[in-house]
Amino acid sequence: MPDSRTKIAELLRSTAPGTDVVVKGWVRTKRGNKNVAFIAVNDGSIIHNIQIVADVARFDDSLLKKITTGSCIKVEGRLVESLGSGQPVEVQAERIELYGTADPETYPLQKKGHTLEFLREIAYLRPRTNTFGAVLRIRHAMAYAIHKYFNDRGFFYLHTPLITGSDAEGAGAMFQVTTLDLNNVPKNDAGEVDYAQDFFGKPCNLTVSGQLEGELGALALSQIYTFGPTFRAENSNTPRHLAEFWMIEPEMAFYELEDNMELAEDFLKYLIRYALENCADDLAFLAKMYDGELLERLRFVVENDFVRLDYTEGIEILEKSGEKFEFPVSWGLDLQSEHERYLVERHFKKPVILINYPKEIKAFYMKQNEDGKTVRAMDVLFPKIGEIIGGSQREENLDKLRARVDELGIPQKDIWWYLDTRRWGSAPHSGFGLGFERLLLFVTGMANIRDVIPFPRTPKSAEF
Repeated sequence: MPDSRTKIAELLRSTAPGTDVVVKGWVRTKRGNKNVAFIAVNDGSIIHNIQIVADVARFDDSLLKKITTGSCIKVEGRLVESLGSGQPVEVQAERIELYGTADPETYPLQKKGHTLEFLREIAYLRPRTNTFGAVLRIRHAMAYAIHKYFNDRGFFYLHTPLITGSDAEGAGAMFQVTTLDLNNVPKNDAGEVDYAQDFFGKPCNLTVSGQLEGELGALALSQIYTFGPTFRAENSNTPRHLAEFWMIEPEMAFYELEDNMELAEDFLKYLIRYALENCADDLAFLAKMYDGELLERLRFVVENDFVRLDYTEGIEILEKSGEKFEFPVSWGLDLQSEHERYLVERHFKKPVILINYPKEIKAFYMKQNEDGKTVRAMDVLFPKIGEIIGGSQREENLDKLRARVDELGIPQKDIWWYLDTRRWGSAPHSGFGLGFERLLLFVTGMANIRDVIPFPRTPKSAEF
């Protein structure tokens, strides 16, 4: 049977009061007097509540007493113009059914301010708050917009494996996947773990990136994108790190670095414009509660062309800035967030795409420039957050790629399949990665990455 209720988002947009409606949701507050009870109900479809007006004389007193903050109710009644300010319509209740009670002595989300730290401890309930309802609706809107953007431009959605035998980033911080008995690990004659007895017959891990497999798809389908969970076993307890997060990684055959930059800029502007046009109420709430400059910063990205800046020139700007940075600046070092934000917020006052990084600080698969020192890498830098996208043109030359792999000590036997794509029908190609939660930090104005994912996974924390 279809749901008989009307969502609150639809009721608040209604231009036809005087109709009979059914509302279902969770009680945010209840107030009133001996004659009338005013019950604010929210069903998650919109940040705003709808007011239920109940004539006390028409309802059993024991029922009304059980309707407290957090309880779940069904209301049948008439939609009428609201006499109070703040919303155009309200519902005059004719029947109320109590689905589930919430003991006010134990329900933790009473009508008062709660710290974000406290809400992380009850992540199973925090979606019921205004803040996390807004964040999760924006998260959905951004996920939809990502799929729509790529679909409308002829990209194919490729599902890359979560369990892998390769380390795309060469970082080594990977979660191991095994079915071996950890209380009785089998060993071979050399005293090493006998992976021949493991499920896959070899060491395997949770993926840190779908990029390498994504390249294989691009070298057949021309344009693909991945969008799925990735994992990093870094012991980082910071507001910017998660052990489990989502990544968007497009890969495009026949794209060189300039094409890659054009796509990244257009993609980001599309997503932020989509948020501004489709998440206005939630963004307004978050701007009011957490970040007064949020809307201005979102418009800043949409309204400005991104600067293309060579890494070497960027280092020169930073060295001549006269700023006393916490981290040193010199050619050959990776930039820190403070350096990236200086370039964006103070020097150019525009988003920046930094290109042509030293090869020593970038991954093995990036295309080498003719100077022998740099690679065709690109990082997109945003205000407040620094790097939001990292990407590159990929090395399509087999000999150069093999030489770089050997230089870094990566066993060719582990990525033989990747090397083979350069052996048969190789082509220029490029791609980039966008951390979904990093995007959401920027779009929502939240300060901690644990507050833009429903159930954050961090060191010593895997609850819910």
